[in-house]
Amino acid sequence: MAEARAVLRRCDPVLLGSFRDSEPCEAARMVLHLTDSRRVQKVLGRQLFVLDSMMSLLEGLESARQLMTQACPAQPGGGARSRWKSLKGDSRSRTEDTETLLRSLEDKVQQIHNRRHTLTHLIHQLQSKKQQHERLEESLQKAQNALQLCDHQLNQLRAESEAALCQLTCCQRIRDELQVYASSLQDDMQINLLSFSQSELCLELRPRPSTDMSSNEPELLNLSVTWSHGDRFTLQVREGPAGLVEDGLSGRRSDLSAALLEVMQRYLGQFQLLSEIQRLRSSFAIDWRPAQRVLVFLKSALLVFTLQVQDGYPAAGSARLLSALRDGRAVDTSGLKPLRSDHSLTDWLVFLSSAPMD
Repeated sequence: MAEARAVLRRCDPVLLGSFRDSEPCEAARMVLHLTDSRRVQKVLGRQLFVLDSMMSLLEGLESARQLMTQACPAQPGGGARSRWKSLKGDSRSRTEDTETLLRSLEDKVQQIHNRRHTLTHLIHQLQSKKQQHERLEESLQKAQNALQLCDHQLNQLRAESEAALCQLTCCQRIRDELQVYASSLQDDMQINLLSFSQSELCLELRPRPSTDMSSNEPELLNLSVTWSHGDRFTLQVREGPAGLVEDGLSGRRSDLSAALLEVMQRYLGQFQLLSEIQRLRSSFAIDWRPAQRVLVFLKSALLVFTLQVQDGYPAAGSARLLSALRDGRAVDTSGLKPLRSDHSLTDWLVFLSSAPMD
């Protein structure tokens, strides 16, 4: 193939383009044809050279006799043929020089392409480093902003710590006051300080029942006192009888003693009621709802009674039957009354459990 391209380049460069697109067999035939054509052209060139020489000789003769008498010219030693050979050698030399220059030019073009590729790669690296530099500057700016924010937060924390220290000092003073107050109330109730912190105080209270109460021990009261800003407190029952303090009590610190007494008075007032309910739980299926002061008695799977306890029960007030439901339907209760007139919860449950309900 390389020889065929060289032949086409020397004979007819125009055919070199068609040779690149043609099939190998067609290219071989074309090379053979061109080789034969070149051989024929060389023969024709020699014949034309001889013919030209004869015509030149005939033109120089004056008569036909002169042709017969004139001696044959000597073989040309250096005429047109030598010049042709010289031009041919010079052409070959220049062709080789041109090919050498072309190869050198191709190498230089390839070097230029390589350098261009390297330069493009370096430009991309430079852009990447520029972007990294911009990101680093942005990160540095964010870090500086975060440092300033941390300084600001540190100043705030210092101020808050000073305020918390002042509040802790105040809480310690309150704790001392409560300890003095608790010592003075030891005769009426048992008070245990469970925990004490900067924001919360936990107390355990057990009232001392009077001699006229039942023998059942009162249920423990676990109270929490939470401090808030503005020297205020919130008192809540964490463990004890349900419904004693529904939403808690709140007020200023000076009202804390009164709030504790109020909680204890409510509990002592409900102690007899709670004791009775606890006794009834062991014998009846009941559900006490302290918020509504309602007792639900499940006599059977289909029959449910609802009783309401009045305020002040059992010292003042009584229990009354609100409704009766059988399988979700109301039942007439106008004829249902226990024999006793005070109508206690125990009387009602004993009466209802034994009363026939047809």
